[in-house]
Amino acid sequence: MPHKVFVNRLKLTDFRNYATLALDLDARHVVLTGENGAGKTNLMEAVSFLSPGRGLRRAAYADVARVGAADGFSVFAAVEGMEGPVEIGTGTAGTEDGQARRLRLNGTPAKTVDELTDHLRVLWLTPAMDGLFTGPSADRRRFLDRLVLSLDPEHGRRASEFERAMRSRNRLLTEFRPDPAWLSAIEREMAGLGVSMALARLEMLGLLTALVERSQVERSQSEGTFPSATLSLSGFLDDLHGLPAYDLEERYLAMLLEGRGRDAAAGRTLDGPHRSDLLIRHREKNMEAERCSTGEQKALLVGLVLAHARLVGDMTGHAPVLLLDEIAAHLDEGRRAALFDLVDGLGGQAFMTGTDRTMFAALGERGRFLTVANGQVSG
Repeated sequence: MPHKVFVNRLKLTDFRNYATLALDLDARHVVLTGENGAGKTNLMEAVSFLSPGRGLRRAAYADVARVGAADGFSVFAAVEGMEGPVEIGTGTAGTEDGQARRLRLNGTPAKTVDELTDHLRVLWLTPAMDGLFTGPSADRRRFLDRLVLSLDPEHGRRASEFERAMRSRNRLLTEFRPDPAWLSAIEREMAGLGVSMALARLEMLGLLTALVERSQVERSQSEGTFPSATLSLSGFLDDLHGLPAYDLEERYLAMLLEGRGRDAAAGRTLDGPHRSDLLIRHREKNMEAERCSTGEQKALLVGLVLAHARLVGDMTGHAPVLLLDEIAAHLDEGRRAALFDLVDGLGGQAFMTGTDRTMFAALGERGRFLTVANGQVSG
């Protein structure tokens, strides 16, 4: 069983609809119930800021601060973490224009927010992800990159640097006579970063596939409630998997060189990891996820997120903190009970939201039940 990581104290200041909030928690799962618009997802979003990035809504930091707040927002958490107890403070309070966030660990400024991954991993499933299988490929790439980031924090830096280099190349290609040496240097950088991104994604898919196949043998009745996924990538170097990284970089360099004229005409780079798509199939039915029913898609997504959470626990030795927003709304009573057993079996702490407390009855004493109303939380 992975080591349990959990939030035992949470304080918010000027976060969304919370002027101030202080919660004392324990190792149990946290169930937040209340009417729509009460602030349940806002509280869960605050917990998501205990990971790198812009949280589960991917909001601009200036939009996260409470309307009328004079000085940004702050989130404080005391966590029983991967390296022992730690106090985490993050937010935009005191930063210029609220456009960047700071991080303090045990009162000491951190160099980057990536240091959060030394203490906990936070994963989430939200209603906004329900269209993952039928929506644009960009949504699936973003989803896959979040999976990779949970085990490889450097993946985000590589992706950002690739985007920056690609923008530079796109600008150069608009010039009448772009400097070929400069263009080649940028393309060399893109090749190294792009291939690293692609290989990291492939490695994640391989790890998940191995876990799913291993689970087929030891599958419990609860696990059988949620289907498993077959995952693959398409759209970038599809027929070259298995080649050494250097050879892949040379192939990508050749693609960029050959595509300069076409890319200049298009106004964008048409080859690269930014064009990849995550292909997902319902393993048991051998059917593309987008062709499955809405209920099957929801169950497939839940199964995929739980498999990833289990992988993170297996790989790091520490169970992730799970954020499951409106998780019970579209599940029948049997599936809800199975879900709670699976979540509890992962060995970590989960935050769950819903409008009806009775939907979480099967969780019993394993949960801490809180009511949210108008930016206030009560037990």
